[in-house]
Amino acid sequence: MSEFRIHHDVNELLSLLRVHREEGAEVYIDLLQKNRTPYVTTTVSAHSAKVKIAEFSRTPEDFLKKYDELKSKNTRNLDPLVYLLSKLTEEKETLQYLQQNAKERAELAVNATTSGSTSFTIPSTTSKISMQELEELRKQLGSVTTSSSVQQPLELIRKILRDKQNKKNSSQPIPVFPAWVYERSALNGDFLTGSSLSTDTTVPIGTLPLASQESTIVEDLLYVLIGVDGRYITAQPLIGRQNRAFLVDPNLDMSVKELVTRILPVAASYSTVTRFIEEKSSFEYGQVNHALAAAMRTLIKEYMILITQLEHLQRQGLLSLQKLWFYIQPTMRTMEILASLATSVDKGECMGGSTLSLLHDRTFNYTGDSQAQELCLYLTKAASVPYFEILEKWIYRGIINDPYSEFMVEEHELQKEKIQEDYNDKYWDQRYTVVQQQIPSFLQKMADKILSTGKYLNVVRECGCDVTCPEAKEVIYTLKERAYVEQIEKAYNYASKVLLDFLMEEKELVAHLRSIKHYFLMDQGDFFVHFMDLTEEELKKPVDDIIPTRLEALLELALRMSTANTDPFKDDLKIDLMPHDLITQLLRVLAIETKQEKAIINADPTELTLSGLEAFSFDYIVKWPLSLIINRKALTRYQMLFRHMFYCKHVERQLCNVWISNKAAKEVRGYNELTLEG
Repeated sequence: MSEFRIHHDVNELLSLLRVHREEGAEVYIDLLQKNRTPYVTTTVSAHSAKVKIAEFSRTPEDFLKKYDELKSKNTRNLDPLVYLLSKLTEEKETLQYLQQNAKERAELAVNATTSGSTSFTIPSTTSKISMQELEELRKQLGSVTTSSSVQQPLELIRKILRDKQNKKNSSQPIPVFPAWVYERSALNGDFLTGSSLSTDTTVPIGTLPLASQESTIVEDLLYVLIGVDGRYITAQPLIGRQNRAFLVDPNLDMSVKELVTRILPVAASYSTVTRFIEEKSSFEYGQVNHALAAAMRTLIKEYMILITQLEHLQRQGLLSLQKLWFYIQPTMRTMEILASLATSVDKGECMGGSTLSLLHDRTFNYTGDSQAQELCLYLTKAASVPYFEILEKWIYRGIINDPYSEFMVEEHELQKEKIQEDYNDKYWDQRYTVVQQQIPSFLQKMADKILSTGKYLNVVRECGCDVTCPEAKEVIYTLKERAYVEQIEKAYNYASKVLLDFLMEEKELVAHLRSIKHYFLMDQGDFFVHFMDLTEEELKKPVDDIIPTRLEALLELALRMSTANTDPFKDDLKIDLMPHDLITQLLRVLAIETKQEKAIINADPTELTLSGLEAFSFDYIVKWPLSLIINRKALTRYQMLFRHMFYCKHVERQLCNVWISNKAAKEVRGYNELTLEG
């Protein structure tokens, strides 16, 4: 973590805790810097930490339930957070402070709430609540909780995702299915609840003999297993994203009913998976989810083939309820895993890299179950294909083609020209950034190298050179992470070499640095003697009276008259008259992105009138892509060094003039004394 990031996070934490101290964040930043460890501590075992917090908590069941819920959503950095919280339970002073701080903030929040508008009032605790008031309060609270837990319609979710993606890729709007695809519910493979399509007269099943009940229920089950209501088994309407429930005729014989309840979870899983496939097949959910849905659809087709074969047996009278249970058992585990994955992706609102992280983690969790692991491996391989296609273009060519915002690297529109004015080198840091939630867990360790690899190639591409890694190979998902590491390392080494050779040979980086050394570090002695002789009178004037064009002309004359004339980049050197002295410039630079920045920038300029010598500095024109290295931040450092050295050179010249004057005065005085003696 960089020093700037530590500074930012500490300030954010102090702001959240409403801590206001005179020493500010610097004291805490120094402590953190001193206690930094060179070892990677992001991967921690949360089991012991979870047990410790559960023992410490007043409501351990609620904590464990919340932890499992967040874990099912594949929440990032959950285990490191739990580890940190477990450490906090050992710090009594910190806990007391946090409790007091939480109490104070809660009081502030209550005061802010009571001062504003309230939706309902709670009777005072000192008075007894009547039954009427209690019922009214229950209704109000019920309406609040109901409104907050209502699931957003899928149409609204798709619109939000579509608008978000179109905003990022305005030049390439994502395609949309026609409205009738969503309006015609019969096109969906799931149950049509609330619509009775059957016109058959249903005979009460309790009046039938046991053999007839079994035969009828087998027929019903075969319908239910493919998402169609039977006569005696019907699907219940869904509320939100809960699992599908079924209503079985209560008059059914108990022995038959027991076996039916064992088979129905397969139908519930089928319903969950079918809804997931239909939903994630929309373009709005991205290519990774679309590929995952396509892989699940392939498995569902195999499942449908099995049901078709069972229907054929049933028509021949060869399928009993026991046989159906026997044939369906191998499929039950598969459907259960598919439904579990679909539910987790939905709960976590996963897209792109986060979906792959969930699939990868689930694949590893099934290490002891070869069948389940093989199934998850198949799904992860299929889902990772579009993601790896984006990855390959990025690390092999430096191109991002990510219309659905699924990739770990995000592109921002920034202008290269602003690099000359940018002290913080935002172009290099912000043009391409890593999106943490889109990093697949199996690529987490290589995220920085992936980002840098594409950046290097992209710089060369933007200069008009088409580059492609000669060792480019297709990236295929595997549980052996070493395969990714080797491919990414080769691409990274190639990109580094290409960019370095491009900067050193074609853009002559070393020659530019040598040129900067000549002028800013005063390496060309004869040039500065000529220049200071020519500009001495002009630089004695107040800065407002100096004509910059005259100084530019004198600079060019000095360059032509000295050994600097052989420098091929001498025309990139320019005059810059600063509006403030060197000390003020230092303070302004140090205050960037701090609380004092606004105050210093808006401060009144110094009352002292600057002379040309105090305001004078050189500037240097650097073009892309050298401006990534010789950026405004670097040039400012050179400028400050130059201003100090230039003024020291001026003082040296003044001392030399005084010494020469004194020597001349002594000679005149000695001559006069000799004359008087003669």
